[in-house]
Amino acid sequence: MAQIQMVMPKMGESIMEGTILNWLKKVGDRIEQDESILEVATDKVDTEVPSTHAGVVIQILAKEGDVVPIGKPILVIETEGDGAAVVVPASAPVVEHKSVASTEVAIPVEPVRLPGSSASDRFYSPLVRNIAKEEGLSLDALDKIPGSGKDNRVTKADLLNFIEEKKNGSYTISAPVSSVSVSSASPSKSLSGDNEIIEMDRMRKMIAQRMVDSKRIAPHVTSFVEADVTNLAIWRNKMKGEFQKRYNQTLTFTPIFLEAVIKALRDYPMMNVSVDGDKIIVKKNINVGMAVALPTGNLIVPNIKQADKYNLVGLTEQVNDLAKRARENKLTPDDLSDGTYTVSNVGSFGNVMGTPIIMQPQVGILALGAVRKKPAVIETPQGDSIGVRQMMFLSHSYDHRVVDGSLGGMFVRKVADYLEEFDIDRKL
Repeated sequence: MAQIQMVMPKMGESIMEGTILNWLKKVGDRIEQDESILEVATDKVDTEVPSTHAGVVIQILAKEGDVVPIGKPILVIETEGDGAAVVVPASAPVVEHKSVASTEVAIPVEPVRLPGSSASDRFYSPLVRNIAKEEGLSLDALDKIPGSGKDNRVTKADLLNFIEEKKNGSYTISAPVSSVSVSSASPSKSLSGDNEIIEMDRMRKMIAQRMVDSKRIAPHVTSFVEADVTNLAIWRNKMKGEFQKRYNQTLTFTPIFLEAVIKALRDYPMMNVSVDGDKIIVKKNINVGMAVALPTGNLIVPNIKQADKYNLVGLTEQVNDLAKRARENKLTPDDLSDGTYTVSNVGSFGNVMGTPIIMQPQVGILALGAVRKKPAVIETPQGDSIGVRQMMFLSHSYDHRVVDGSLGGMFVRKVADYLEEFDIDRKL
């Protein structure tokens, strides 16, 4: 027999430690290679960590709730074969994301839902939910499967066993299993018959703390600019069909807006900075984040690395890819780290403007309002006239410790200028 030590896996460039949320196996349990063995939380993402080897768990080196540095051994597995103990880094493909976005709005993406609905607050890992979705199982069906995990949680093995026995016609459905959810709100409690008390889950507590911290750390100032995006809107409507046919990508307003933001960040590099104590760190890379709604309802801010290296087609591919992977809970920790500036589309909710909260340690965030048809003054060589134009508000919140009103105002005005100057005859 050989003994293999698994270590806390690397989960992103800026992540140095992880908190053990839950062991899915106990000492003496048999584990298959790539089978989930524990759940780990970081300040960016929660993930199920798979086993690096098949074997038997003979020692657990860290308790639930322990904060463990990356690279430190957490588990010993006994495998077939001879040899001394070997330390093997664990891999950690992200199965579940619960990142805290430091903005109050998001670019909405359509949630992936299992067939049917359930009032149960029982927690199911994304892996279990994805398997159930592929097999056409509803949440009600999942509620009735006894779980062998902690707090009666349904594991991958429980679900696969149910599916196999169901196919053979030998599985008997039991009564729903009661469970306490760790990823959604706890069951409501009635107060005097008139009110409900809902305890915040861990994710909501983190969001609340991040919001408070950002407002405490950075004195927020917001500047507003209205932009005439008529030419841009006409071009997008004219080209979206050809864009889909040529590149197999859906052309939304988002990558066009991001292109203007990236150009403005080049013009005003002091907006592409972060603050560390009394030091201003000027970032050479432009990593633009976009706030996205997860299927759980929580928010996440993945970012496009070196966004200034992409043309409009590349930005569109990046935006659509991040939105799709967020919808499917397939973002990686690196998608969430090292953002330098953030954009949030409040217009997707029909809002005309907003005052978004800065994502620390960045110094600015731009809210994009709804594009609406409005009467506006049109200046021409022949004189002014009133016409129907497509207009939108840009709301720029910035950290007044390092960004004065002149810089914050000029930056958002520059973004608006790029949008208004969009070439209606631009070729793909």
